[in-house]
This record gives sequence, structure tokens and C-alpha cells, in this order.
Amino acid sequence: MKTGKTAGAAIRTSNRYGRRGAMALVMGGVLLLTAACGDDKGSDAGGSGGAGGGNAASAPAAGDGGGSSTPKPSAAVLAVEPKDGAQDVAPNGLQVSVANGKLTTVEVTDKNGKPVEGAITPDGAGWKPAGALAVGMAYKVNAQAKDGEGLVAASTTSFTTLTPEKKVSTNDNISDNATYGVGMIVSVEFNKPVKNKEAVANGITFETSNGTVVKGHWFSDKRVDFRPEQYWAPDTKVTVKYRLKNVEVSPGVYGDVDKDEPFTIGRSMISTADAKSHQMTVERAGQSTTVPVTLGADATPSWGGTMVVMSKEKVTRMNSQTVGLGGEYDIKDVPHAMRLTTSGTFVHGNYWASPFGKTNASHGCVSMQDLKGGSDSSVAGKFFNDSMVGDVIKVVNTKEKTVSPSNGLGGWNVDWAGW
Repeated sequence: MKTGKTAGAAIRTSNRYGRRGAMALVMGGVLLLTAACGDDKGSDAGGSGGAGGGNAASAPAAGDGGGSSTPKPSAAVLAVEPKDGAQDVAPNGLQVSVANGKLTTVEVTDKNGKPVEGAITPDGAGWKPAGALAVGMAYKVNAQAKDGEGLVAASTTSFTTLTPEKKVSTNDNISDNATYGVGMIVSVEFNKPVKNKEAVANGITFETSNGTVVKGHWFSDKRVDFRPEQYWAPDTKVTVKYRLKNVEVSPGVYGDVDKDEPFTIGRSMISTADAKSHQMTVERAGQSTTVPVTLGADATPSWGGTMVVMSKEKVTRMNSQTVGLGGEYDIKDVPHAMRLTTSGTFVHGNYWASPFGKTNASHGCVSMQDLKGGSDSSVAGKFFNDSMVGDVIKVVNTKEKTVSPSNGLGGWNVDWAGW
């Protein structure tokens, strides 16, 4: 991309080998010579031209009486990193600078002719690309600068970026074009530790239809979650933009994905389960209802705080051994189950007992009346059918502490300043 215009003098490099001499061009009262790649020894047509990759020199102004056929060189000295012909260049390894002058034009293109965005610094001394270059790609750099007398220096170089041998696998909890509840948190996990967390977070951006700002929070070297300051507004259109292929996530390890993932936020549904009253209030699209529930017993109280529906299963098996409770239970057909934590907390139907609205009798889950096999007309069945992944479930008045923000999608338990 041109980031500046060359005023006054200009230099054009010729690629025709073997031509002798140079064509004189008068522009704005300045005599310019076309740089030739061939050997101009013995030519009497205006002196020799510079190599295409070096600093070209402007001719002296017409009529200056110098009497010499050698053009006066520009004092501007261009420096392009990496050097011409370099291989295995890091995606962030390109920069252009000038001494004794100011940059006027910098054009960088890949092998397909696609321009690279960038900008000349206000002082004219440097240029850098707006972002990381693509890996495994050949690039060409054309740069020009002027010294204090307006004499032009030019440089043309090329290089190739590295092809990563090691990549990190990136996975999240989003399906393309799916619809989620207002509490949805985007959780991204990597199969290798991430060292350059800031670079990775900058490579995952969010585009929202209403300007909602989204921020990331690292829970470990392999996991970063994203959410807005408050619950999403219903009907918000969101696109997660991954640009990680050119990001060095750790020394010698690069990201594996450049893609967009669109999703939509649906209606609002926020439910509050009260361990003291054994009731759950459901606020859905402006309507409020209350249903009887049972929560964790005194010996196994439910986590407190805000949780988010992670997944829905029409029928699932629940085995106490998988959550560290020994052989207390093994129910092979728990109906209308919706996971709230990684550690095993669910909202689900219950057909084997009837403590709803009376007492807390579960092993930490929130359960409600259902029939064996799961009935769509039961309390649990209706709640299940009205729910979606991303819906908010709050638990209050429990004897247990607040759920860890990394246990499932518990990030709403961290205030925005700490996020």
C-alpha cells in the first residue's frame, strides 16, 4: 500500500538487461536518469545507473553547470529488514527505515500482488506493517526516500517468511451460525501452552452488531475465555475473528487457524435457584415464573454464584464415582440434563424422588419434577425445551462457596475490573 506520494523527482528502475545508456526525463525542472541493470561502461548518454536493490541516485538539476555526467547521489540511506533474498523470516520481522532523509513511498506486496497495509511514521523515518505477515509467503518491498535537497533514494528487495514446523491446535465452544443465551462465554482452548498471550488475545477479535465490547481473560496457559462486561443484549449478532496462523504463540510454535465464526444471541432467560426457599424463578423474555426445585443437601451443597448452561442432553448417565463421591449413586437414565460446571453440576429432571419445593436432597445439582424416560409436559421437560446453551443459572442462599470462574463458564463471577 502506498503510504505517501513522491513529489518532485522520481526514480524508475529498469529490468532490461544489456541496454546501454539511460533515458533522461525532465520533471518539475529536475533531470532524472532511468537506472539500468546492465553494464553501462563506455556509454556517453548520461552515466551509469544503480542496481535495482540499492539506493538509486537523482541526477543534478538541469543547468547546474557541474560538467559531470555522474548524478549527484542522495544523502538518504534506506535500510530494509530483512535483507534482500532472506528466507525463513519471522512474520513480524519486516521494517523499513531511512537515515538522512524521509520516506516518501513504501509499497509491500505478496507474491499474488496483494498489498500489505502499513504506515510511514509521522517523522518520516520508519515504516512497519499494520499486522503480522503471512507465513510461508514471498514478499517484495519497494521503498523511496528523499534527502534535504529533494534527491531520491530507492530500494527494491524481496524475502520469504518462514513455514512453521510446529503449530498449536485451537478449539472453542462455538458452532457456526448457532444461537446462544445472553450469558454465553466463548471459551478457547489450546493443546500447547501459550507464552505470547497478548499476541494471541490480539489475534482473536469480536465484531458485534451493536458495538458490544468483548474482553478476554486467561485462566491458564491453555485457556482464554471471552465475554462482555454485562450479559449480551438479545438479538446481538457476533462474529469471532481468528487470525492466529501468523502469530507465534510460543517460541517456534504458531497458531493454526484464520477463520470467522458467526453466532447470534437469542432471547434472554435468567433463572435463580434459591436453596433456602427451594424455588427457582425463571425470567424469560420479560415473563416471570416460579417452579419448585431441590438443590444440594447439607452434606453436598450446591455451588453458589452464576453459572451458564454448557450443553444439553435429553438423557444422560450420572455416576457418583466420576465426581469423587464414591459409589453413592449410578443413575443410567437421568432425563433433561443440562450441564453447568465441568466438575459435574447439572440442572436436570428427577423421577426417583419428590423433594421439590420442600427440602434440599441432591448431591449438588438443581433438579425438578420429571417422569422416567423424560416427559416434555413435566416441569423439567418444559424448562429443558425452553432453555438453550448460554442461558444463565444463578444459585443463591447456599451453604457452599461461589463456583470457581474456571469451573465451566463461571466467568460472570469475576468483576469487569478483574476480568
